Amino acid sequence: MERVLAVVDPTEVAKNVVREAGEIAEGMDAEVVLIHVTTDEEYSARRRAMEALPKMNTSYTHDDAKKGATEFARDIGDEILTEFNVEYEAVGSLGNKATEILDTAAECDCDHIFLPGRQRSPTGKALFGDTTQRVILRFDGFVTVATS
Repeated sequence: MERVLAVVDPTEVAKNVVREAGEIAEGMDAEVVLIHVTTDEEYSARRRAMEALPKMNTSYTHDDAKKGATEFARDIGDEILTEFNVEYEAVGSLGNKATEILDTAAECDCDHIFLPGRQRSPTGKALFGDTTQRVILRFDGFVTVATS
């Protein structure tokens, strides 16, 4: 194992995922890539909110969203991965979570993906899709999922 990808979101489960990825990476002398994906819906909502501010000439671009996502991933890395002897990089992305996770894993040549999951019924998965399920089915490597 040379490089692992850990998915970061603003939950305690995600912090545990990053901690687990750091521990495994340290033991395997591997690097860690942290990714935070801002969905198109999250981007649109924030953009509308910023445009609605009175007397503010503020814009929120795709680059702003990617930069913010990268900073968020870096902040989590600085908070958690400093307790491990690992090198890490932060990546921010904008789009479909499963697609962005899989594309980044391929671009960074990752062997293992760590991601936070959530409990969802089979009906919920069918209706709304499930990032975790898509990553597990499409990634050609190990996937670790933490749900609590």
